[in-house]
Amino acid sequence: MQPTPGPVGLLCVHIPEDQEKPGEPAAPEAAAPRRRGRTALVVGAAAVLGVLAGTVTGYAVQIEREPTPLAPLSQPELRTPRTVAAGQDTTPLTVSANRRHATDGDLRQLLVKKPKGAQTDRGVTLDGWTDVVSFAGDYDKPDRQFTYLAEHDIRRIATTAWEQRGGIFVTVHLIQFRDTTRTGAANWVSAQQFYMPSQEFAGHDGELIEGSGNGRVYVFNEPVRKAGYEPLYQARVLAYRGDVAMEIWYVDNTRKISEKAVTALAEQQLGRL
Repeated sequence: MQPTPGPVGLLCVHIPEDQEKPGEPAAPEAAAPRRRGRTALVVGAAAVLGVLAGTVTGYAVQIEREPTPLAPLSQPELRTPRTVAAGQDTTPLTVSANRRHATDGDLRQLLVKKPKGAQTDRGVTLDGWTDVVSFAGDYDKPDRQFTYLAEHDIRRIATTAWEQRGGIFVTVHLIQFRDTTRTGAANWVSAQQFYMPSQEFAGHDGELIEGSGNGRVYVFNEPVRKAGYEPLYQARVLAYRGDVAMEIWYVDNTRKISEKAVTALAEQQLGRL
C-alpha cells in the first residue's frame, strides 16, 4: 500500500474496500470441526473398563453361590399312554394314535411268538434285528431292492425265525418305514404283490386275509425243484399296518403247505400290530 500526496501535506493512505477498517471488529471465521482430544478417549476407555469389571464381578459372585434348584414338576410321574381296546368312543384317529405308539417302541416285541416245541433259528434272527443289506441280499436283484428301500426311507427290520417238526421253516419280517414324504409300507407291499401272480412266483392273486383290507396269503402252485433235493414247497404273506410292512415266508420240504395254517399265522401276526 503506497502513500499518496494529499492536501496540506498530509499523507493519505488508500484503504481497499475489502479490507477491514480500523476500529471495526473482524468477521468471525467459520468454525472448524473439533477433534476429539485425549480426555474423551480416556473417559471412553474408563467407561468400557468399568463395564468389563462389573461383568467379571457378576460372574465371580454367581460362581461362589450355590446353584438354584429348579421348580418341581407339576406332574411327579410322567407316564406314557398305553394302547387301549376299541370301544364305543373309538375313532379312526384314536386307532391310528394307538397303533403309532405301539410301533414306536421295541418293534421286536410285536413279533409273533414261535409255536410250542419249535426251535429258534439263531442263524437268521441274531438279536432280532436284520440289517437292510442282509434283507436285500435274499432277493434276486439285491442292489435294486436295497436302492428301493433306501429311497423309501426304511427305518428298521425286526425278524424272528423258527423250525418245527424237522421240515417246516418260518421267517417273519416286520419292515418299518419312516413315512415322512410317502407311505413306504403300503408302497413296498403293493410292489411285492404286483409280481406274485406271475407263474415264476405264486402263480395266482392270493387269498385276502379277512379284515386286513390289504393282506394276502400266497401258497405257491409249484414247488421249487432241484436235482438231488426233495421238492421245496413255499408260501408267502404280504400285508401292512400303518408304517409297518409284514412279510412271512413259510417253507416245507416234506409236503404241500396248508393255506389254513399260513392264514392262521398271518392273522395272529396282524393282530399284534
